[in-house]
Amino acid sequence: MKFIVSSSYLLKQLQVLGGIINNNNTLPILDNFLFNLDGSSLIVSASDLETTVSSKLEVESSEQGMVCIPARLLLDTLKTFPEQPLTFTVEENNTVEISSNHGKYALAYADGEEFPNAVELNDPSSTILQGDVLATAINKTFFATGNDDLRPVMSGVFFQFSSEGLTFVATDAHKLVKYTREDLKATENAEFIMPKKPLNLLKSILAGSEEEVTIEYNESNAKFTFENTEMVCRLIDGKYPNYEAVIPKENPNKLSIDRNQFLNSVRRVSIFSNKTTHQIRLKIAGSELNISAEDVDYSNKAEERLTCDYQGDDMQIGFNSRFLTEMLNNLTSDVVSLEMSLPNRAGILTPVDGLDEGEQVTMLVMPVMLNN
Repeated sequence: MKFIVSSSYLLKQLQVLGGIINNNNTLPILDNFLFNLDGSSLIVSASDLETTVSSKLEVESSEQGMVCIPARLLLDTLKTFPEQPLTFTVEENNTVEISSNHGKYALAYADGEEFPNAVELNDPSSTILQGDVLATAINKTFFATGNDDLRPVMSGVFFQFSSEGLTFVATDAHKLVKYTREDLKATENAEFIMPKKPLNLLKSILAGSEEEVTIEYNESNAKFTFENTEMVCRLIDGKYPNYEAVIPKENPNKLSIDRNQFLNSVRRVSIFSNKTTHQIRLKIAGSELNISAEDVDYSNKAEERLTCDYQGDDMQIGFNSRFLTEMLNNLTSDVVSLEMSLPNRAGILTPVDGLDEGEQVTMLVMPVMLNN
């Protein structure tokens, strides 16, 4: 088996696939890329058993064959080459020889038959999305996923497709983000929970892409196909919590404020907050927002006053500044709205401007109890 391929083209594809490989695999074969050559078409795959990603590359060859090549060693070697054609030759002595303009490098390979096969989806449902739309949906929700091993359903993003629109939800019980596209519809209703690792890979590949992505899914797996790449991953098993039930419907107290000004103020004041609770206090009266924090143990405290547009009763409410900062950071609008009902009920943060038509973002942040 022998083929010729451009060094930078190969590196670009392998760096994408390399994101799926674990540092400490239980099966040694998973430390490799699977190279499957069929004439001028080379399919390279990487897997961690839960997720398998494959890319199709155009190469110069008329041969066929299948070998596993050590991923780390190959990536480290490719990163050092300037752009040039590389010739891969599988030798009799169980090594793959790579020939460049200046030298030869031999890597031991493993049998391609040992590599686990990707799961085939039986009778899947499917939806087609633009790459950038999917990347945006992942970006808007990803940061709110949880890390609790006892509640695995919260460690992923909940996809909800219907004829009314597409909804993506993430929560860790302290904060919740719901991202909706009413301008896009699915032909049939479906719900599934996507794990973090494949989502991370998708958002980095698809950002800014106008390619169409076909999403196929059944009870246990999902498959994403776009351009020359295919990704199959196992879904998180379990029932997602009823997120609609925790979003307060009646929120008479509405605050509108410049997002950057609010974010910078929260960041500054939070430096003086207690290092375990990260608590900041918002005190709103008339058109004035007072943001304060205090760390009693060290006698540190800070207070800032901002002007805002506020309709509602005077109120004081406490938040964890880290959650508030994360949310404000994740919004791209110039002005944000914070809607509240009571100091012990969740606040709802939404962007006032900067959204495309049909796009909606709702963020929910749980308050912390204020000690007077």
